[in-house]
Formats: sequence, structure tokens, C-alpha cells
Amino acid sequence: MKKLNIGSKNLFCISVFIFSLSFLSTTNAQVNLPDFSQLIENVGNGVVNIRASKSIKKNNLENKDKSYRDHPFFDEDSPFQEFFKRFPEIPGMPDFRNIPDRPIDGAGSGFIISEDGYILTNAHVVKGFDLIKVRLKDKREFEAKIIGTDRRSDVALIKIEGERLNPMKIGNSEELKVGQWVLAIGSPFGFENTVTAGIISAKGRDLPRENIVPFIQTDAAVNPGNSGGPLINTDGEVIGINSQIFSRSGAFAGIAFAIPIEIAMNVQEQLREHGRVSRGRIGILIRDVTKEFAENFGLKEATGALVSDVVKDEAGYRAGIKSGDIILEFDGKKVKSSRDLPRIVGATNPGKTVNIKIWRSGKKINIPVKLGEWEDDQVASLEEDNRDNKPKVENKYNELGLSLRSINKKEMKAAVLEHGVIIEDLKPGNNQGLRRNDIIVTAYDQGKKTEIKTPKTFNNVYKNASKSITLMVIRGEQTIFVNIKKK
Repeated sequence: MKKLNIGSKNLFCISVFIFSLSFLSTTNAQVNLPDFSQLIENVGNGVVNIRASKSIKKNNLENKDKSYRDHPFFDEDSPFQEFFKRFPEIPGMPDFRNIPDRPIDGAGSGFIISEDGYILTNAHVVKGFDLIKVRLKDKREFEAKIIGTDRRSDVALIKIEGERLNPMKIGNSEELKVGQWVLAIGSPFGFENTVTAGIISAKGRDLPRENIVPFIQTDAAVNPGNSGGPLINTDGEVIGINSQIFSRSGAFAGIAFAIPIEIAMNVQEQLREHGRVSRGRIGILIRDVTKEFAENFGLKEATGALVSDVVKDEAGYRAGIKSGDIILEFDGKKVKSSRDLPRIVGATNPGKTVNIKIWRSGKKINIPVKLGEWEDDQVASLEEDNRDNKPKVENKYNELGLSLRSINKKEMKAAVLEHGVIIEDLKPGNNQGLRRNDIIVTAYDQGKKTEIKTPKTFNNVYKNASKSITLMVIRGEQTIFVNIKKK
């Protein structure tokens, strides 16, 4: 075999050439971004622009309670509104009572889900408006009928009568992965058929006052007017409804939230069949299980939903669920955190009997519960205690800096309790979340549960605690859990 003699200089040149090819290849790979043009061409006809309007009716001047007209330039809660109520006829000022009706307009997006004209959008896009108009990509316009709206999920179902409609394909949001490409289509600021691209930033997001919907978070640009429009994957399937943005200015700031399509489709099915949405209800208040709570309740890991209060005469109360129970499973579905439970329960039909696995006193037990129906957001409340004529304090400050006494029969009846000690006073300093007038009912330490009936019982539990104890406390109208570390 003939040997190839390559000098050091030639070898250097060859190395530089190979490196250059490698760099060019890498550079080309970095700029080779996806082309969504054909995808949008295939699905764009299923997206609609929605215009909603209503008129503000003039006040009936014959109605004595409405003898004035709201000033059109101030909000309802403005202090100036009260001024014009008291002085409706200021010399030199126009009579706002005689201003004619003025329309209020709303705008949003939606998408067709069936050939017979059913369209999904957000409830806040159409609810409360008199006239809903839908405009298709081919410029056709239709007047839409509201089939139903659901405030809690912010999903609405409307319908138009038309031919040659192009329903969009429904995907599966449960298969989404963080980092996947998604596209938002809608009419931001009235610019119809606008497409923006981004990725899935997170899944299962909780928003303030929203515990029914596990939102999909995305960085695809979403602005006012995008509400109700589809969020689609790279297969052209709808995996969510664009619903909300997080912004301090009102415009897109890199964070948008979409309702998972499975939840929206479940809602629209109920709206189509019944005109309303029914959700299961247990009637309990819950909170997260922290690491400290898990240790003191005897759990190996911080999982489940801790029951802090039970609404009297509702499903959980009738089934025997108690404060201090930790719900681990509901109807065969694992409850990893407290935010999982409302979603699982809400997706279950009222009247169904389900099995709930709970952790109580160091053991797993199963409780069958026949669900009620979620009609409102009211929870049970404890009546305010009348603590006048309190009995003599049984002890002064204990090792934790608390002055305690046992609750009397009147307080037991008012708070619906059988025992407990009330915090009369606290020494200044770190009392680890406890407050004056808190009622300590139960203590948990490494799986052991102790009913607190006297200050002496509490002091012994605290003295013998390993590292910390978890206390079940009645505070005003709430049952809470407080973790106390030994000093």
C-alpha cells in the first residue's frame, strides 16, 4: 500500500477546511427555522373574527330611583359619579340625562368546530352583548346565536347558519410538552387573521381566582382581540383557546395563557346539550401539604390535599370527611397537590358516587362520597364568637410565649367544636404565625394526633415534640393549619 505523505502545513489547511465546513453546517442548522405558511393555509379558514355590541339604555326618567343620568365620562365607581347624582342640573353644564343611547362594542376571535356552524370562543367575548357578528376569512358575515356561556372556564359556544364552513381539527393538549412550537391565530387590535408563533412555556398554570382550569402558558404573542382564538400545534390541531395575558401595560409582555382544549370541549358538550355546565362538589376547604405537614401527619412525602374545613350538610360532611384528613386519591386519580383536586372534582358529574382515598391518623382509608353540585363559590363559615365574660385564664405564658385557656360551652356551641384552647395573649416576638383569639383544636406530630382540650395538654405536646408540630387552628371564619418549630 502506498503511503500518503502530508506535510504539516498541508495538514493545517485541511483541518481549517474541515472546521469551516462543520461551522457552515452548524450555522445553517441554526437558521433553518420552521416554515408555517402551508400549515396556516390549511387551517386558517376555520378561524373567525367576532364583533359584539350592545346599547346602554337611557334611564327611565319616570323612575324616581333613577332620576339622573350617569355621567358618560366617569366610571361607575368614580367619586364624580356621586357628585352628578346629587347635583344633576348644574348651571352651564349639559343635561346628561338626555344623551341618547350609546353602543358598547367588543371584539375577539373564535374557531369553527363543526360543519353545522358551532363556534368556540371565550365567554367574556360574547356574554352580555345584544348582537354577535361573525366574520369569516372569505369575508362572509353571519349573525351568531349564543348557545351558552360558562363563567368559571371562560368558554362560550355560539352558532351561525351557513354553508361551506371549515371546522378545525381538535388535538390533545395532554400530550403537549414544554418547548414545543405552537401558533396563535386571531384578530389582535382588530387586525384579522394575524398569526404569531412561540413555544409552550409551561403547563398546568394556576391563576388568581382560577382553580378549575390548568392553563397552558405560551410566549406566542397574544393581545386584545386574540381572546377566543385557537392555539394550534404544528399538525394544525387546536390544543387550546387563547384566553388571558399577563401584562402591566395591557399589551403582550411575553406571557399568555390558553384553556386546554379537553376542558373547552367538555364544556361545549354540556352547553350544547343542557345550556349550562354541571360540576361536582364535595364542600370542603383545602390547602397544600408542605414538607413539615407531611412529617407531622406521618406521610413519607408531601402529597395530597389537606382538608382544613368541611361545609356542614354537604357531600364531604355527610360522607364523614374531617378536618385534618389528607386526600390522596379521588375516583382513582392521584391528587398530587391541592390545586389538582378542584379540577378533578369539577370534571366529575354531580350525583356520582366516587371513592376517595384519605390519610387519617397514620392510615389510608377509603370513603365513598356522593357528589353534590357546584352552584356557587360560598363556603361554610363559623359564627363569630362572643367572648365577653371570659373565664379566668388557666395559665400565663407558656414555653412558646402563649397565654392559653380552655374554651367554654358557649364558645364551643358558637364555633361548633367539642374542645379547644384559645390564645388569650402572646408575648412579643416570633409566635410562628399564631394570633390572639386563635383556637387550637388538634396537634399532629410524626403521625400522632392529639386533641387539645386544655392548656396543659398543649404544653405537654409541645414539650415532647421531636422537631415541630402542626396545629389545626380555628381563626375567625376559617380552619387553618400552622406549623410550629420547637424553640
